[in-house]
Amino acid sequence: MASSRPRRARQRDRPRSRRTRRPTSPNSFRTMWTLSWRSDPAGVVIADRHYNRQSIGAPNFVPPGRCVVLIRGGALWVTSWPFAEYVRHAWGGAWVNSTFRRESGSEKASALITHAVACTRGIFGDPPELGMVSFVNPEKVQGVRRRGSMIYGYCYLMAGWEHVGYTQGGLWAWQLRPDRMPPAREPSGMQRELVLE
Repeated sequence: MASSRPRRARQRDRPRSRRTRRPTSPNSFRTMWTLSWRSDPAGVVIADRHYNRQSIGAPNFVPPGRCVVLIRGGALWVTSWPFAEYVRHAWGGAWVNSTFRRESGSEKASALITHAVACTRGIFGDPPELGMVSFVNPEKVQGVRRRGSMIYGYCYLMAGWEHVGYTQGGLWAWQLRPDRMPPAREPSGMQRELVLE
């Protein structure tokens, strides 16, 4: 005999709620990066495998001048801020991503780039008028074919950067303008005295 009590809806019979996600504040979750320094032995190991490394094994792997060095297991990022009068490329005064290498980890390279820019802003403050640039050697990285053309530095494109031309030496120039940058975020291990060496 059938029960007179109404049957409870099974999980699959229940309508799914349409809750909307609250926007996430940029400082409400941990950054992917930890602040490091220009002679960090762990950074040296990764920098030695980057194609632009000039002196393998040298303890200092960062160009002279102001810098932000970020590290994460299997990844290294360096933002340099050279004085415009000492720069020979067309983007003098811009922040320069002089090293980015990701050897392992589940995070997408584009996400690491975005977090690194946010951390750079968290340390240096407001970006210069030209924002940040990075240069990619097409002979040293694997290209990605998109719409019939090869792109070198595709992870920068996925992070919102623009391809703005080439250096005199034929490197691909990528630029992230200030209005396209993520909000500032301090990296883990923030100690300002380590930044502006």
